[in-house]
Amino acid sequence: MLVTPFCLILTCLQVSPDRSQFFRYDSISLSCEHQLNSTGWKVKRKTPEGGIRPCSTGWGQASSGSSCLIKNTYPTDTGVYWCESDMGERSNSINITITDRPVILESPTLPVSEGAAVTLRCKAATNPSKYNFFKDGRSISSNSSGELIIQSASKSDEGLYSCSVVGLGESLESWMVVSGDRKHLQVELTPLPSPSASGSPSASGSPPVLRVLSHLVVGTPYLVSTILLGLIYRDRRRAAQRVMDQRGSQDVIMENVV
Repeated sequence: MLVTPFCLILTCLQVSPDRSQFFRYDSISLSCEHQLNSTGWKVKRKTPEGGIRPCSTGWGQASSGSSCLIKNTYPTDTGVYWCESDMGERSNSINITITDRPVILESPTLPVSEGAAVTLRCKAATNPSKYNFFKDGRSISSNSSGELIIQSASKSDEGLYSCSVVGLGESLESWMVVSGDRKHLQVELTPLPSPSASGSPSASGSPPVLRVLSHLVVGTPYLVSTILLGLIYRDRRRAAQRVMDQRGSQDVIMENVV
């Protein structure tokens, strides 16, 4: 598929083949692509029947720590898929549908950068002579190649796409997202500088910026609570010391009177 998809977050779930609709018995490869380090990331999914489960717990085969393979798909594999780290961080989520329909539409799962060339393909169980393409429920093209080519994607191309074949039926709809210019919109996060003598950043030794920020957000309430408790304890000690001093001065006065 001729397309330039990209992800605006640090970790993305990549689907191969790059589409969200699959026939029964198709194979799907899922992988967690991290800009710095994919270690510790696992593919997870949520399905109506199985709930939330990581790869290799009743579905899929973990080919590596951050990849998962589904050799033979079934409609029960339909659901939401994402990547999740050991610390609970999550990537983008992708809706994957396994259908028994004889027609599916191949469209990119990740956002398409504005200005990129995109090719949507209509796939059928047979080899028909004519394909029909629809956008937001309206017919936009009919041809014999089974391809809908967008030379330069723009925001106006964003929407719900589907295709149909006479005598076989229509595919499910897929939403195509078009984002702004990649060089202006893509977020690139770098690790914090390593405290090493060289001063060069280290991906393995320094946590990503988002992880540091999340730690600060979680840890700040505890830090504030600790400071407040310390201040309260200090004030109580001072108050107790003043009471003891007052009692001591009163005892001295009584002795003088006696």
